[in-house]
Amino acid sequence: MKRLRVLLVDDHSLVRAGVRALLGALPQVEEIIEASSGREAVELVRARAPDLVLMDIAMDDMDGLEATRMITAEQPEMRVIILSMHDTGDFFDQALRCGACGYLLKDAAVSELEMAIAAVMRGDVYLSPAVSRHLVGNMLSRDAPEVRAAGALTPRQTEILQLIGSGLGTKDIARKLDLSVKTVEAHRAQIMERLGVRDIANLLLEAARRGLITLGRS
Repeated sequence: MKRLRVLLVDDHSLVRAGVRALLGALPQVEEIIEASSGREAVELVRARAPDLVLMDIAMDDMDGLEATRMITAEQPEMRVIILSMHDTGDFFDQALRCGACGYLLKDAAVSELEMAIAAVMRGDVYLSPAVSRHLVGNMLSRDAPEVRAAGALTPRQTEILQLIGSGLGTKDIARKLDLSVKTVEAHRAQIMERLGVRDIANLLLEAARRGLITLGRS
């Protein structure tokens, strides 16, 4: 992994100082930029082009969800991890739909922060285990009959989808199934087309809603 320029967004200076210290100890982090509001974060993404954004939710001026929506609308490839104290399902769902590719609780272990960064930078979605359990539980309770529908996926596509849901990246899936990376990518594109989604975050949401995967399963 290349060394990263990280934008840290939180309106509490003590929180930023703590997270900054953790980030500074990670070998893959080269530079840390700080913002104290969502609006400032949007401006700094435009001006400084970070590789990764760690975004709080509850902030004055512009909250983290709206800032994430604006950032990813302008730069769809930008990787945003929500770093929040909120552990309710509505926040998880909104964060992913706004374009975030990760959701990490502020009481997570230090090692989980490093895992989340590694996951999103290789193109995967990272959700804390507690987040995954809550999110899937809410989805299953909303529409049980539809969740049971398996969808029109082939056995191989279902297998690949389940591996994506377990957190494996494309190269890992290719090695595990003895397939080429291009073959896995082709299957993934077909899965997304059949489930009617355009990105990995919504692929996981839709697959979990249909009961095809359980997020957070190792």
